[in-house]
Amino acid sequence: MKTINLGQSGMQTSAVALGIMRMNSLTVDQATKVLETAVDLGINYVDSADIYGGGDSSTIFGKALKQSSVKRDQLYLQSKGGIVPGKRYDFSKQHIIEAVDGELSRLGVDYLDSFLLHRPDPLMEPAEVAEAFNELQISGKVRHFGVSNFNPMQVDLLQSALNQRLMINQLQFGVMHTGAIDFGLHTNMQDDRSINHDGEIIEYSRLHHMTIQAWSPYQYGNFAGIFLDNPKFPKLNDAMQALADEKHTSKSAIATAWILRHPAKIQVILGTMNPKHLTENAAGADIDLSRQEWYDIYFAAGNDLP
Repeated sequence: MKTINLGQSGMQTSAVALGIMRMNSLTVDQATKVLETAVDLGINYVDSADIYGGGDSSTIFGKALKQSSVKRDQLYLQSKGGIVPGKRYDFSKQHIIEAVDGELSRLGVDYLDSFLLHRPDPLMEPAEVAEAFNELQISGKVRHFGVSNFNPMQVDLLQSALNQRLMINQLQFGVMHTGAIDFGLHTNMQDDRSINHDGEIIEYSRLHHMTIQAWSPYQYGNFAGIFLDNPKFPKLNDAMQALADEKHTSKSAIATAWILRHPAKIQVILGTMNPKHLTENAAGADIDLSRQEWYDIYFAAGNDLP
């Protein structure tokens, strides 16, 4: 399993992570199998959030961890908070601390290796977030911090008040969600792909040594569906299958390898709860794509060069 440097923490973590958003659909025994499969594959990073399954995903994982042969110190556990479903985003000190305490209880652990603010809150007071982060770090409840779905200016605004370096930004990115690189290729053009929706977030993250974590790597659009084996995308699936056949692997492994080929050293979050699919997806961490193979998949996804 390839590894990456996590931000500026000096820690080496697996290039792919296990995302447990859907773990609430499993029994504890099934969840245990998923966890042990992940660890056997060399995955040592687990991502959750307080809203996943209404909190049940973290609860099931906590029970699975206790039941499994996996030890807490074998894993890098991460969770996210700041969303009050259907009501608001909330970066108040009280909510952040309560979110962490709730996750620690559900996961059955004493600390999180990292905690991310889940989505930008326009009412964010950076100084108040800083107070929460300081309290969580001093108490030993959280070791590192990051954000999710933030643009560069939002990161800078928050970072200006913090004593801790923001290590992570979790973003949607994959073969069929490439806006963060499309506009760069179309610099000085006037077509739709030249529109900058993300504020050079990939370039910013590289300059500031922040790890990008790619969520929903096999989705197209915003939760519109999976592009793998989807008849809406025959050219892409044919190209990925041909490359998979050549490399004796699966299309999902090619999709994983495509993300990992980017020099930003992006970590891919795998959300499947099927051990067989997890094994197939994670295999992409051991596949090296050439420059032309990477571009060929990009073109097959409907992209072009100006």
